[in-house]
Amino acid sequence: MTSCTAAVARGANQPFTLEEIEVTAPRAGEVRVRVAGVGLCHTDLVFRDQVEAFAKPGVLGHEGAGIIEAVGEGVEGFAVGDRVVMGFSSCGACPRCDEDLPSYCLQFVPLNYAGMRLEDGSTACSGADGAPVSSHFFGQSSFAALAVTRARNLVKVPETQLPLELLGPLGCGLMTGAGAVMKSMDCKAGSSLIVFGGGPVGLAAVMAGRVRGCATIILVEPLAARRETGLELGATHVIDPAAGDLGEAIRAILPLGVDFALDTTGNVGVVETGLANLAPHGMIGLVGVPKEAEAAISVNITALMTPGLRIIGIIEGDAVPQQFIPELLALHAAGDFPFDRLIRTFPLSRINEAIEAQARGDCIKVVLIP
Repeated sequence: MTSCTAAVARGANQPFTLEEIEVTAPRAGEVRVRVAGVGLCHTDLVFRDQVEAFAKPGVLGHEGAGIIEAVGEGVEGFAVGDRVVMGFSSCGACPRCDEDLPSYCLQFVPLNYAGMRLEDGSTACSGADGAPVSSHFFGQSSFAALAVTRARNLVKVPETQLPLELLGPLGCGLMTGAGAVMKSMDCKAGSSLIVFGGGPVGLAAVMAGRVRGCATIILVEPLAARRETGLELGATHVIDPAAGDLGEAIRAILPLGVDFALDTTGNVGVVETGLANLAPHGMIGLVGVPKEAEAAISVNITALMTPGLRIIGIIEGDAVPQQFIPELLALHAAGDFPFDRLIRTFPLSRINEAIEAQARGDCIKVVLIP
């Protein structure tokens, strides 16, 4: 066991508490990573406040980057000292994994949400009193100075012009937004794209739309500063949804409708507006998590079928992290994916303050430094 500081979730809608925890040595197929930085993602708060599947007390965090400090039995391709981004967990053996779709792994839910090792129900973390603390959230639980993760989750990254601590969000939020455009929906050059929500996922999608050569890229976002950032990152138009009828504003730009839409809000009304303003054979991708588990959209079947409209759910941008994260780093090096512009760092000890700042819109993407 090795002790370290972690931000522990003790209950729904309760602040994180900074605690000393004990972390196990890596077992077979695992490594232990000293965390350099970890992104703060809305999904962390969803699992703290809305989803009971991840038992408390537990360590959340799933956008970690750091340096391997210990390697378990049987691990190949990684060594102590390697710089890595930690991604989500997948089994590597099911039909979806065989199709290079690991985010739709048949074991995705237990591997990422159960809070324990599936083999024996053990956790990698325990409290000062020796009681178990849920671990392995998205395969990593990186709101801590140390994280034990399966080697399959890792992406080895070279020395770059960016500090290692800023790379963690590539493992989830940024990969999701960019992958939604570049892989899930496969937006074509010359097409039109609308993105609902100018947070880190939405702005990653805007940057990816520019990379793909979309002729029209519309960002719908209530905060003026984020609309301005969207324009700087590649949006050709921005819409304030509070300024008037959203559908009319979309049709004023694209009278025939939009080819591709991406919703990052999880808001039923926004999703339905996006669907209603698709061009024939248009597609809307859904990545936003709704506040209510039973949230549902209303779809007229004939109105969907006749113009050939498509609705798809998207997890992790349909990406294989070991392939897509290096691609995003190459785009950054070329000046085409400047995701670091979105990031503001906070010490892990100020996680609750960082959550409030991000909720107010004071910053776009928080990265916590243990």
